[in-house]
Amino acid sequence: MPLPSMKEQFAALIAAPSVSCTQAALDQTNRPVIDLLASWLGDLGFAIDIQQVSPGKFNLLASYGSGPGGLVLAGHSDTVPYDAALWKTDPLKLTEVDGRWVGLGSCDMKGFFALAIEAVLPLLDQRFKQPLLILATCDEESSMSGARALAEAGRPLGRAAVIGEPTGLKPIRLHKGVMMERIDILGQSGHSSDPSLGHSALEAMHDAMGELRGLRLAWQREYRNPQFSVPQPTLNFGCIHGGDNPNRICGQCSLEFDLRPLPGMDPQVLRAAIRQKLEPLAERHKVKIDYAPLFPEVPPFEQAEDAELVRVAERLTGHRAEAVAFGTEAPYLQRLGCETLVLGPGDIACAHQPGEYLEMSRLTPTVRLLRELIEHYCLKPA
Repeated sequence: MPLPSMKEQFAALIAAPSVSCTQAALDQTNRPVIDLLASWLGDLGFAIDIQQVSPGKFNLLASYGSGPGGLVLAGHSDTVPYDAALWKTDPLKLTEVDGRWVGLGSCDMKGFFALAIEAVLPLLDQRFKQPLLILATCDEESSMSGARALAEAGRPLGRAAVIGEPTGLKPIRLHKGVMMERIDILGQSGHSSDPSLGHSALEAMHDAMGELRGLRLAWQREYRNPQFSVPQPTLNFGCIHGGDNPNRICGQCSLEFDLRPLPGMDPQVLRAAIRQKLEPLAERHKVKIDYAPLFPEVPPFEQAEDAELVRVAERLTGHRAEAVAFGTEAPYLQRLGCETLVLGPGDIACAHQPGEYLEMSRLTPTVRLLRELIEHYCLKPA
C-alpha cells in the first residue's frame, strides 16, 4: 500500500484516541497511535522498537541509519481528556476551519509526527551518515512515565533532540520545573466549646501555609531569571479541604499546592526545606503532618545558549532561543546525553482547549525546518 499523504496521516493520528489521565475512567491506551507510526515508518525502512512502559502504554523508537550521534525528533503520543460537547467540530476528526486544522492533538502534539515523516521523505534516498530517530512517548499529559522510563533505562539516543511541543516555531531552551505537592494534617476533633478536647488540623495548616509563604518569599528573593515572563519561582495554593462543622474542632485538613522552580533549583532541596519547616509545627500543634508529592516532579530544564543545537535552531528559525513556563520531557532526553530544544509549530494558547488547532500556514515552514535539521545532523559528517 502507498504511504498515506501528510494530511491523511494527520487525520489518522487525530482519529486514534489516546487520552492520558490520572482518572482511570478517562485513561486510554496509546497503542493505536504507536501502531500507526510503526506501520508508516516501518514501510519507509525505519527499524522499529516498541517498548511497553506499563499495561496499555507504549513508547516507540524508530531509527533510520545507525551509529552514534544523529538527531531525535520527539513527541508524545497522548492527549489530554476532552469534553466533546464543548467542541464545535468532532474532536477526533481532522476538520479544516478558517485556515486551521482543528482536532484533538493537532497542536499538542500528535500532528508533529506527520510533519516529521513528510520532512524526511525526500531524503531517504541519500546515505545517512548519522541516524535519525523518531521517538513517540506515552503519558506525557499525566505522569510522564514514557520519558521517565527512557531516562531510567539510560540508553543513549542521539547527539541532539528536538521536541515538537507547541512553541510557535520559536526555539525554547529553558523551562521551569513542575512540582505538585500535598500536605495532609491529622489532628483530633472535639467539641468547639473546649479547645483542650482536640488538636485543630486547620490551625496547624494555617501555620503551615505561613511557613510556605515565608519560603516562597525567600526563594523569590534568592532566585530570578529575567528570561522568563514570570522571572521568579512561583508557589500557588491550589485547593484546601478540612473540617465539617463550625462547632467541631477540625480533625483533618489537606492542602494541594503547585511549585514552579527555575533552572538551578533542585526539587529535592526544595522539599527538604519544606519538611524542615513542617516538623516543628507537628510537635507544637500535637498533630500528624504527612507531606508528599502528588506526582513525580518534572525538573527544570536549561540547555546552554552556546550549544550547537541552539545555534543551529536560531539560525534556521531566525528567532533567539527563549524560555517558557510549561513543563516538557526535555530534561529526561537531556539526561540521556542529547543537546535538547523544544520547538514545534503549534500555539500553547490553544492547547488543552476545545477547538484545538494548528495553523495551516505553519505546515510548510515546519516541514522545511525539520528537513534542514535532518540534513544538518544526519546527512553531514559529525
